[in-house]
Amino acid sequence: MSQARHHGGDHAPRRLFRNRPAARGPVRRCAAGQLAAGLPVLVVAVVVLVDVAGGAGLVWLPLLAAGPALAATTNGPRGVLCVGLLAAATGAALGVGHGVPAGELAAVLCALLAVTAASGLASLLRGRRERVLAAVRSVAEAAQQALLQPVPETVGPFQVAVRYSAAAAEARIGGDLYALVPTPHGVRLIVGDVRGKGLPAVGTAALVLGVFREAAHDEPDLLAVVGRIERSLARNLGPDDFVTAVVAGCPRSGHLEVVNCGHAPPLLISASGEVGAVEPAHPAPPLGLRALSGQAPRLQRLPFAVGDQLLLYTDGVTEARDGAREFYPLADGVARHVCDEPARTLTALHDELLAHVGGRLHDDAALLLLRRNAAEEPVLLAPGTGSTSQTATSSAQRVTPPEWTRMP
Repeated sequence: MSQARHHGGDHAPRRLFRNRPAARGPVRRCAAGQLAAGLPVLVVAVVVLVDVAGGAGLVWLPLLAAGPALAATTNGPRGVLCVGLLAAATGAALGVGHGVPAGELAAVLCALLAVTAASGLASLLRGRRERVLAAVRSVAEAAQQALLQPVPETVGPFQVAVRYSAAAAEARIGGDLYALVPTPHGVRLIVGDVRGKGLPAVGTAALVLGVFREAAHDEPDLLAVVGRIERSLARNLGPDDFVTAVVAGCPRSGHLEVVNCGHAPPLLISASGEVGAVEPAHPAPPLGLRALSGQAPRLQRLPFAVGDQLLLYTDGVTEARDGAREFYPLADGVARHVCDEPARTLTALHDELLAHVGGRLHDDAALLLLRRNAAEEPVLLAPGTGSTSQTATSSAQRVTPPEWTRMP
């Protein structure tokens, strides 16, 4: 299963399946490790039993080399040496007991010691590779924490939950991106998907998030934030590279702004549980391709009352297929699992998504759920401009919602 990340109120990654006992995983891994470590000795014991029962003399003795060879996959060099010496001593005893000629027995024992030495070297190299992999994974963890910064569970009048899964289980990071920033202009968030995979996609995601976090504080207009990201990508991306993204903002109470740049439409979930897709009235190209199309994104405004929720996601969710090649029905899943706790909703969705694909995603997948749970909205101050946030009751006029398509 790909590595999943949930960012909540604290700044440390949590396990995805919070309803499972925390000690069960380590206990299982410990038991599996002990079983694997004892398997080479078991192989030696089986060969001895077969040889004693069959009384075939030299025929079964070469199979003792399977013990140290298998130990190289589960044990360190010292463990391999111990298994090899055990196999050699056992082979010598069996050979003498069966009256095997000294020359033939010496050849078998030399071959057994050679296999032990080679297995010990293989075990040493395996240990070094595992240490290098552990170091790389720790760097990937640090890079993920810097790139996809933890999102608090509560921001002003909003509850937030995030689920992220990288398709590359060892890398733990990918080309999907998300961020939520409280600014003087309200809460602003972005979810996007970089074309391509690997380190180039991660670098592009870092660029987009860096520009977004800076522009979200500086620009009062959400379209200006998108414009700054577009200009930065135009300077730094190749001609075939682009980023699909949805940028949203909540500038005042009961009001939501959405800019869709070639991304999957967000799902708007009303307080009554109705699920609808916020389809862009005027489709815009992905970020980085505006110069080729000449089309500029437009701002959509829609009501966002107490109890309403907005789900942003990447195509790794909606394009996930089961064994019958059927896509995961996200809107239906949301309708089944939506509740007043965004974290619980996304946990149920993610569990169902993994069950749909058989336990492992083949593309990066990100889910961000925003829920409005208060009628009063604090005035969000930029860092360094004040002590604490002030609370003010919004009297903004409700904006007439645009047309949005209801999902079946």
